[in-house]
Amino acid sequence: MHLSTSPRRKSFRLAALFGAIGSTVAIAAALLIGVAPAQAANFAAQPDTQIAVFMVPLTLLVLVLLFEVARFVWRGPLPAQPPARLTRRPDWSSAEGKS
Repeated sequence: MHLSTSPRRKSFRLAALFGAIGSTVAIAAALLIGVAPAQAANFAAQPDTQIAVFMVPLTLLVLVLLFEVARFVWRGPLPAQPPARLTRRPDWSSAEGKS
């Protein structure tokens, strides 16, 4: 049985851990500063905030897409396709020589 995890899985765990810690710190900071739901609603009603909430994820999505395209291009050409396999009819389907 293979018990070790891949490096990708370990890096995902690390990213999830940092994300959880970051969220906890952000929530704790908001509570310490005294951000009330009314203040947050007032802040969210401003046009600049609404534009930022729309544009930041969209910009990140475009940047990730560009990164993936660049990564695909830097890998080089795809390997040559193998030649098509000849299809051989099975012996039981052949009607040759049988009468």
